[in-house]
Amino acid sequence: MAEYWYDSHDGLRLFSRVYSGPAADAPVVLCLHGLMRNSRDFGDLATHLAARYRVIAPDIRGRGFSDRDRNFNNYTIPVYLQDVGALLAGLGVTSVSIVGTSMGGLMAMVLAATEPPLVARIVLNDVGPEVDPAGLARIRGYAGKTAPVKSWAEATAQVRALYGAAWPGLPDSRWEEIVRLSYRANAAGLLEVDADPLISEPLKDWKAVAPDLWPLWKSLGAPILAIRGATSDILSVSTLERMKREKPDLRTLTAANRGHTPLLDEPECLAAIDEFLAAGA
Repeated sequence: MAEYWYDSHDGLRLFSRVYSGPAADAPVVLCLHGLMRNSRDFGDLATHLAARYRVIAPDIRGRGFSDRDRNFNNYTIPVYLQDVGALLAGLGVTSVSIVGTSMGGLMAMVLAATEPPLVARIVLNDVGPEVDPAGLARIRGYAGKTAPVKSWAEATAQVRALYGAAWPGLPDSRWEEIVRLSYRANAAGLLEVDADPLISEPLKDWKAVAPDLWPLWKSLGAPILAIRGATSDILSVSTLERMKREKPDLRTLTAANRGHTPLLDEPECLAAIDEFLAAGA
Protein backbone atom coordinates (compact mmCIF):
# COMPACT_ATOMS: atom_id res chain seq x y z
CA MET A 1 0.00 0.00 0.00
CA ALA A 2 1.26 3.48 -0.91
CA GLU A 3 0.18 6.83 0.47
CA TYR A 4 -1.01 9.39 -2.06
CA TRP A 5 -1.52 13.03 -1.13
CA TYR A 6 -3.24 15.58 -3.35
CA ASP A 7 -4.78 19.04 -3.20
CA SER A 8 -8.46 19.85 -3.51
CA HIS A 9 -9.76 22.67 -5.70
CA ASP A 10 -10.18 24.82 -2.56
CA GLY A 11 -6.82 24.18 -0.96
CA LEU A 12 -7.31 21.19 1.34
CA ARG A 13 -4.62 18.53 1.60
CA LEU A 14 -6.31 15.19 1.02
CA PHE A 15 -5.15 11.62 1.50
CA SER A 16 -5.70 8.33 -0.26
CA ARG A 17 -4.40 4.80 0.02
CA VAL A 18 -3.35 3.19 -3.25
CA TYR A 19 -2.82 -0.55 -3.66
CA SER A 20 -0.77 -1.09 -6.80
CA GLY A 21 -2.29 -4.36 -8.00
CA PRO A 22 -0.65 -6.97 -10.23
CA ALA A 23 0.23 -4.63 -13.11
CA ALA A 24 0.20 -0.95 -14.03
CA ASP A 25 -2.71 -1.48 -16.41
CA ALA A 26 -4.82 -3.53 -13.98
CA PRO A 27 -8.49 -2.50 -13.74
CA VAL A 28 -9.13 0.05 -11.00
CA VAL A 29 -11.47 -0.34 -8.03
CA LEU A 30 -12.36 2.82 -6.10
CA CYS A 31 -13.53 2.26 -2.51
CA LEU A 32 -15.67 5.03 -1.00
CA HIS A 33 -16.45 4.91 2.72
CA GLY A 34 -19.44 5.95 4.80
CA LEU A 35 -20.38 9.22 6.49
CA MET A 36 -18.27 9.12 9.68
CA ARG A 37 -15.83 6.48 8.47
CA ASN A 38 -12.49 6.52 6.64
CA SER A 39 -10.42 4.55 4.14
CA ARG A 40 -9.07 2.18 6.80
CA ASP A 41 -12.43 0.37 6.64
CA PHE A 42 -11.33 -1.08 3.31
CA GLY A 43 -7.90 -2.34 4.37
CA ASP A 44 -8.74 -6.05 4.28
CA LEU A 45 -10.98 -5.81 1.21
CA ALA A 46 -8.41 -3.73 -0.68
CA THR A 47 -5.64 -6.20 0.12
CA HIS A 48 -7.88 -9.03 -1.10
CA LEU A 49 -8.79 -7.20 -4.33
CA ALA A 50 -5.22 -6.03 -5.02
CA ALA A 51 -4.35 -9.51 -6.30
CA ARG A 52 -6.37 -8.59 -9.42
CA TYR A 53 -7.00 -4.84 -9.34
CA ARG A 54 -5.42 -1.52 -8.59
CA VAL A 55 -7.36 -0.28 -5.56
CA ILE A 56 -7.81 3.35 -4.52
CA ALA A 57 -9.32 4.16 -1.12
CA PRO A 58 -9.48 7.87 -0.25
CA ASP A 59 -10.15 9.57 3.06
CA ILE A 60 -12.99 11.88 2.03
CA ARG A 61 -12.40 15.45 3.26
CA GLY A 62 -12.93 15.77 6.99
CA ARG A 63 -12.06 12.14 7.70
CA GLY A 64 -8.94 10.15 8.44
CA PHE A 65 -5.73 11.86 7.36
CA SER A 66 -7.47 14.32 5.03
CA ASP A 67 -7.79 17.94 6.16
CA ARG A 68 -10.86 19.06 8.06
CA ASP A 69 -12.84 21.76 6.26
CA ARG A 70 -13.38 25.04 8.10
CA ASN A 71 -16.63 25.46 6.18
CA PHE A 72 -18.92 22.57 7.10
CA ASN A 73 -21.19 23.49 4.19
CA ASN A 74 -18.61 21.78 1.98
CA TYR A 75 -19.41 18.41 3.53
CA THR A 76 -21.70 17.50 0.66
CA ILE A 77 -21.68 14.96 -2.15
CA PRO A 78 -21.00 17.45 -5.00
CA VAL A 79 -17.88 18.72 -3.22
CA TYR A 80 -16.75 15.19 -2.37
CA LEU A 81 -17.05 14.27 -6.03
CA GLN A 82 -14.89 17.24 -7.02
CA ASP A 83 -12.26 15.82 -4.69
CA VAL A 84 -12.61 12.36 -6.20
CA GLY A 85 -12.22 13.86 -9.66
CA ALA A 86 -8.96 15.52 -8.63
CA LEU A 87 -7.76 12.25 -7.11
CA LEU A 88 -8.45 10.18 -10.21
CA ALA A 89 -7.01 12.81 -12.54
CA GLY A 90 -3.83 12.96 -10.49
CA LEU A 91 -3.45 9.20 -10.69
CA GLY A 92 -4.24 9.11 -14.39
CA VAL A 93 -7.35 6.96 -13.94
CA THR A 94 -10.07 7.12 -16.59
CA SER A 95 -12.28 4.15 -15.63
CA VAL A 96 -13.22 2.68 -12.25
CA SER A 97 -15.45 0.14 -10.63
CA ILE A 98 -16.72 1.53 -7.33
CA VAL A 99 -17.39 -0.16 -4.02
CA GLY A 100 -19.45 2.41 -2.13
CA THR A 101 -20.53 1.96 1.48
CA SER A 102 -23.54 4.04 2.55
CA MET A 103 -22.57 7.65 1.68
CA GLY A 104 -19.95 6.23 -0.66
CA GLY A 105 -22.71 4.44 -2.55
CA LEU A 106 -24.66 7.68 -2.95
CA MET A 107 -21.48 9.24 -4.34
CA ALA A 108 -21.09 6.31 -6.75
CA MET A 109 -24.61 6.69 -8.14
CA VAL A 110 -24.25 10.44 -8.65
CA LEU A 111 -20.86 10.00 -10.30
CA ALA A 112 -22.22 7.30 -12.62
CA ALA A 113 -25.08 9.61 -13.60
CA THR A 114 -22.92 12.66 -14.24
CA GLU A 115 -19.86 10.93 -15.77
CA PRO A 116 -21.07 7.65 -17.30
CA PRO A 117 -17.84 6.80 -19.17
CA LEU A 118 -15.88 6.93 -15.90
CA VAL A 119 -17.88 4.33 -13.94
CA ALA A 120 -17.69 0.75 -15.19
CA ARG A 121 -19.46 -1.10 -12.36
CA ILE A 122 -20.87 -0.31 -8.91
CA VAL A 123 -21.16 -2.27 -5.69
CA LEU A 124 -23.65 -0.54 -3.39
CA ASN A 125 -23.10 -1.53 0.22
CA ASP A 126 -26.41 -1.09 2.04
CA VAL A 127 -27.66 2.00 0.28
CA GLY A 128 -29.96 2.85 -2.59
CA PRO A 129 -31.68 5.77 -4.32
CA GLU A 130 -33.81 6.35 -1.21
CA VAL A 131 -32.59 6.44 2.40
CA ASP A 132 -34.95 5.10 5.06
CA PRO A 133 -35.87 7.95 7.45
CA ALA A 134 -35.50 5.64 10.47
CA GLY A 135 -31.85 4.99 9.71
CA LEU A 136 -31.10 8.62 8.98
CA ALA A 137 -32.66 9.59 12.32
CA ARG A 138 -30.44 7.04 14.07
CA ILE A 139 -27.32 8.40 12.37
CA ARG A 140 -28.30 11.96 13.25
CA GLY A 141 -28.48 10.83 16.86
CA TYR A 142 -24.79 9.97 17.11
CA ALA A 143 -22.88 11.61 14.23
CA GLY A 144 -20.49 14.20 15.59
CA LYS A 145 -21.73 13.66 19.15
CA THR A 146 -19.42 10.90 20.37
CA ALA A 147 -17.30 12.21 23.26
CA PRO A 148 -13.52 11.62 23.34
CA VAL A 149 -12.43 8.80 25.66
CA LYS A 150 -9.32 7.95 27.63
CA SER A 151 -8.76 4.31 26.65
CA TRP A 152 -9.25 1.81 23.87
CA ALA A 153 -11.56 -0.13 26.17
CA GLU A 154 -13.84 2.92 26.48
CA ALA A 155 -13.70 3.44 22.71
CA THR A 156 -14.68 -0.20 22.17
CA ALA A 157 -17.64 0.23 24.52
CA GLN A 158 -18.77 3.27 22.51
CA VAL A 159 -18.57 1.45 19.21
CA ARG A 160 -20.36 -1.62 20.52
CA ALA A 161 -23.15 0.58 21.88
CA LEU A 162 -23.60 2.18 18.45
CA TYR A 163 -23.19 -0.82 16.17
CA GLY A 164 -23.87 -3.88 18.31
CA ALA A 165 -27.29 -4.44 16.76
CA ALA A 166 -25.86 -4.18 13.24
CA TRP A 167 -23.01 -6.65 13.81
CA PRO A 168 -24.24 -9.33 16.23
CA GLY A 169 -21.95 -12.17 17.17
CA LEU A 170 -18.62 -10.53 16.43
CA PRO A 171 -15.79 -11.75 18.66
CA ASP A 172 -14.09 -9.29 20.99
CA SER A 173 -10.98 -9.31 18.79
CA ARG A 174 -12.99 -8.12 15.79
CA TRP A 175 -14.54 -5.29 17.78
CA GLU A 176 -11.07 -4.21 18.84
CA GLU A 177 -9.95 -4.18 15.19
CA ILE A 178 -12.95 -2.07 14.18
CA VAL A 179 -12.24 0.45 16.93
CA ARG A 180 -8.64 0.84 15.75
CA LEU A 181 -10.01 1.66 12.30
CA SER A 182 -12.42 4.21 13.73
CA TYR A 183 -10.54 6.26 16.36
CA ARG A 184 -7.35 8.28 16.57
CA ALA A 185 -5.68 10.17 19.42
CA ASN A 186 -6.20 13.94 19.38
CA ALA A 187 -3.73 16.64 20.48
CA ALA A 188 -4.72 16.09 24.10
CA GLY A 189 -4.02 12.38 23.85
CA LEU A 190 -7.70 11.42 24.02
CA LEU A 191 -9.20 8.95 21.59
CA GLU A 192 -11.89 10.33 19.30
CA VAL A 193 -13.75 9.28 16.17
CA ASP A 194 -11.44 9.97 13.22
CA ALA A 195 -13.86 12.39 11.55
CA ASP A 196 -14.73 16.05 11.91
CA PRO A 197 -17.71 16.46 14.30
CA LEU A 198 -18.95 19.25 12.02
CA ILE A 199 -19.81 16.64 9.39
CA SER A 200 -23.02 16.32 11.39
CA GLU A 201 -24.12 19.88 10.60
CA PRO A 202 -25.33 19.21 7.04
CA LEU A 203 -27.41 16.33 8.40
CA LYS A 204 -29.92 18.98 9.40
CA ASP A 205 -30.74 19.32 5.69
CA TRP A 206 -32.36 16.02 4.74
CA LYS A 207 -32.14 16.55 0.98
CA ALA A 208 -28.46 17.43 1.03
CA VAL A 209 -27.46 14.30 2.93
CA ALA A 210 -29.95 11.81 1.52
CA PRO A 211 -30.96 13.11 -1.91
CA ASP A 212 -33.79 11.47 -3.83
CA LEU A 213 -31.89 9.59 -6.52
CA TRP A 214 -34.87 7.79 -8.04
CA PRO A 215 -34.99 10.20 -11.03
CA LEU A 216 -31.55 9.00 -12.13
CA TRP A 217 -31.74 5.35 -11.02
CA LYS A 218 -33.15 3.82 -14.22
CA SER A 219 -30.73 5.84 -16.33
CA LEU A 220 -27.63 4.35 -14.72
CA GLY A 221 -25.95 2.26 -17.40
CA ALA A 222 -23.27 0.67 -15.25
CA PRO A 223 -23.98 -2.85 -13.93
CA ILE A 224 -24.78 -2.72 -10.21
CA LEU A 225 -24.56 -5.19 -7.33
CA ALA A 226 -26.62 -4.10 -4.31
CA ILE A 227 -25.70 -5.66 -0.97
CA ARG A 228 -28.20 -5.22 1.86
CA GLY A 229 -27.84 -6.02 5.52
CA ALA A 230 -30.79 -8.23 6.48
CA THR A 231 -31.78 -5.89 9.33
CA SER A 232 -30.75 -2.62 7.66
CA ASP A 233 -32.58 0.55 8.65
CA ILE A 234 -31.07 2.50 5.72
CA LEU A 235 -31.88 0.30 2.70
CA SER A 236 -35.40 -1.05 3.19
CA VAL A 237 -36.79 -4.21 1.61
CA SER A 238 -39.33 -2.16 -0.32
CA THR A 239 -36.63 0.14 -1.70
CA LEU A 240 -34.53 -2.82 -2.82
CA GLU A 241 -37.56 -4.38 -4.52
CA ARG A 242 -38.28 -1.14 -6.37
CA MET A 243 -34.63 -0.95 -7.40
CA LYS A 244 -34.97 -4.40 -8.98
CA ARG A 245 -38.25 -3.51 -10.72
CA GLU A 246 -36.80 -0.36 -12.25
CA LYS A 247 -33.43 -1.90 -13.09
CA PRO A 248 -34.09 -5.57 -13.97
CA ASP A 249 -30.39 -6.36 -14.47
CA LEU A 250 -29.62 -5.38 -10.84
CA ARG A 251 -27.80 -8.07 -8.90
CA THR A 252 -28.59 -8.33 -5.20
CA LEU A 253 -27.34 -10.03 -2.06
CA THR A 254 -28.77 -9.94 1.45
CA ALA A 255 -26.14 -10.43 4.16
CA ALA A 256 -27.54 -12.41 7.09
CA ASN A 257 -27.08 -11.11 10.65
CA ARG A 258 -26.03 -7.69 9.45
CA GLY A 259 -27.67 -4.30 9.72
CA HIS A 260 -26.20 -1.07 8.40
CA THR A 261 -23.69 -1.86 7.03
CA PRO A 262 -22.26 -5.27 6.14
CA LEU A 263 -18.52 -5.25 6.88
CA LEU A 264 -17.69 -6.81 3.48
CA ASP A 265 -15.56 -9.47 5.14
CA GLU A 266 -18.50 -11.85 5.20
CA PRO A 267 -17.73 -14.84 2.92
CA GLU A 268 -20.91 -14.37 0.89
CA CYS A 269 -20.15 -10.68 0.35
CA LEU A 270 -16.57 -11.36 -0.74
CA ALA A 271 -17.70 -14.07 -3.14
CA ALA A 272 -20.38 -11.84 -4.66
CA ILE A 273 -18.00 -8.90 -5.06
CA ASP A 274 -15.32 -11.11 -6.64
CA GLU A 275 -17.76 -12.61 -9.13
CA PHE A 276 -19.33 -9.25 -9.97
CA LEU A 277 -16.06 -7.40 -10.54
CA ALA A 278 -14.54 -10.28 -12.50
CA ALA A 279 -17.45 -10.10 -14.96
CA GLY A 280 -16.25 -6.64 -15.99
CA ALA A 281 -12.50 -7.15 -15.81
